[in-house]
Amino acid sequence: MPTFTIVAGARPNFMKIAPIIHQLQKQQAKNPAIKFRLIHTGQHYDKKMSGDFFEQLNIPEPDANLGGGGGTQAEQTAAIMVAFEKELLENPTDLVLVVGDVTSTLACSIAAKKLCIDVAHVEGGIRSGDLTMPEEINRMVTDSITDHFFTTSEIANENLRKSGFSEEKIHYVGNTMIDTLLAQMPRFEKPEGELFDQLKPKEYFVMTMHRPANVDQEQKLKAMIDAILEGTQGLPIIFPVHPRTAKNLQALGISSPNLNLCEPLGYLQFNYLVKNAKGVITDSGGITEEASVMNVPCITLRDNTERAETIHLGTNELVGTDPAKLKPYLEKVMAGEWKQYQGIPKWDGKTAERIVEILVKHYS
Repeated sequence: MPTFTIVAGARPNFMKIAPIIHQLQKQQAKNPAIKFRLIHTGQHYDKKMSGDFFEQLNIPEPDANLGGGGGTQAEQTAAIMVAFEKELLENPTDLVLVVGDVTSTLACSIAAKKLCIDVAHVEGGIRSGDLTMPEEINRMVTDSITDHFFTTSEIANENLRKSGFSEEKIHYVGNTMIDTLLAQMPRFEKPEGELFDQLKPKEYFVMTMHRPANVDQEQKLKAMIDAILEGTQGLPIIFPVHPRTAKNLQALGISSPNLNLCEPLGYLQFNYLVKNAKGVITDSGGITEEASVMNVPCITLRDNTERAETIHLGTNELVGTDPAKLKPYLEKVMAGEWKQYQGIPKWDGKTAERIVEILVKHYS
């Protein structure tokens, strides 16, 4: 019977693997011969970025933590590859399953293939076309050596076909992150603290910014925040902020009574805020998917996206990184004239079921 190794490394990975693990546990209950190991690469290694997710999403403790956090991109990739190769030699497996597009995805795929082990890529085939993003390189390299693609959209399928991959490798299953979102929605909880107690539903914004293009260029960051403050017309903005970004904001002297910086939040607390927000302003990819399914207006401060279905069928609009372009979009949100979620095919909470069914069938 099959043995699978599942890899998680960074915050978004945990939402994507949780439903797959739950489905494998269900299969194990019927057939104890099915085995899997959960490997945490340690790419995100502080409690807020990983530990909380294991508790909140009911994921078992990892079988191993590779401790691959810190350092440059190259140092991190190398550390994870060395540690993961050792893991695979000590614990042989039929398949390595990687998710998303982080450094761990790339590093573990390469280590597995060099040991002639099959690789499955959850979220295979998504592309932004922007090679300045480390994630795009991770996606392209991982896909080039992948044996099974589990895709989120017809757009991803087409990207893979254009790259010459055969239909039998492409499995159009949906989005495991949405499995997690739909399963956890009844458990969403308001964060604790006076700041959050004062918020009124649909009368505040949630903002996330982490990409260097937005947060590392001082004058651009100041212009963007100024444009956001002007366009949100005094409504509270909740900004869970990375310490580096907080430092940049402080150095620029950016502050406003309605700009509320806070620590990164747990999954259940953050999505509670998104679900009840008037709108979301972000440069993240995953949040555009969650906001769309929750039918919350989403403004993306990027020039491209690897999740085009959130624009065609979701609530996402690609505004770009020019602060001057923000005003009409915020006016639309404020006026309640934003587009509605149309429904994205197979984003129905059953994606992990489809994935595990395919894997068990193929490797039994």
